[in-house]
Amino acid sequence: MPVSFLTVEQEQQYGRFNGAPTLEQLDRYFHLDDADLAMIGRRRWDHMRLGFAVQLGTVRFLGAFLADPTEVPAEVATTLAQRIGITDPGCLVRYRDRKARWQHASEIRQAYGYREFADPGAQWRLLRWLYALCWTGTDRPSVLFDQATAWLVTHKVLLPGASVLERTIARVRSRANSRLWRRLAARITPDQKARLDALLVAPESGRQSPMDRLRSGPTLQSTAELARAIERLDAPPHPAFPPAISAHRWLRHHAGRSTGS
Repeated sequence: MPVSFLTVEQEQQYGRFNGAPTLEQLDRYFHLDDADLAMIGRRRWDHMRLGFAVQLGTVRFLGAFLADPTEVPAEVATTLAQRIGITDPGCLVRYRDRKARWQHASEIRQAYGYREFADPGAQWRLLRWLYALCWTGTDRPSVLFDQATAWLVTHKVLLPGASVLERTIARVRSRANSRLWRRLAARITPDQKARLDALLVAPESGRQSPMDRLRSGPTLQSTAELARAIERLDAPPHPAFPPAISAHRWLRHHAGRSTGS
């Protein structure tokens, strides 16, 4: 089944620069220590040294290598050029068409411990972490996507395609939801099941079932709509439930018992 929950903004920003990094981000992700400078210094030409530095900073910041290294913001190229003593950041253009950039990306992955998303160990840790978020929280899929992206960057796992990460999150959420419903269903007696089924049957005098009425909240910001919602809450409980407990309270009560173990 196709899965698509990303916003247009998320799709456009995924694995790309969203404007220039802040000064704090430049200092954190594009800082070059002695070991970095030693690796960069092995390159013979300025455009090779700057290109290597750009790719190293980019993968640290984005969690991915750009298809075109020259697409970095000018602030990034200028900052890195200053830190490695290159006077002309524009020399980066000559790096774009050099095959060495693919070799540099491979060298960075090996030297700095970056792993592919397909790595079994990395996937297992990500899935376990995502499952814990889904089981203990109620974050929307788009929020989980941003959190998963941050996790991958932090743990040096190269970002997969956006659709791959979308499907991964959808599978984990589905698994967590299935577990929740199994636990809820295991505690329901036959009598309670019959009462719940009765909520789905619309009366002969109307088209709306009791469940439709219970779950439909206010849709307009008006006094009349608010009064209607209050009347619905104050209405007598549905015959399918004991007089002392409403459907909403019954579901919350049993869900809490099931997930509390």
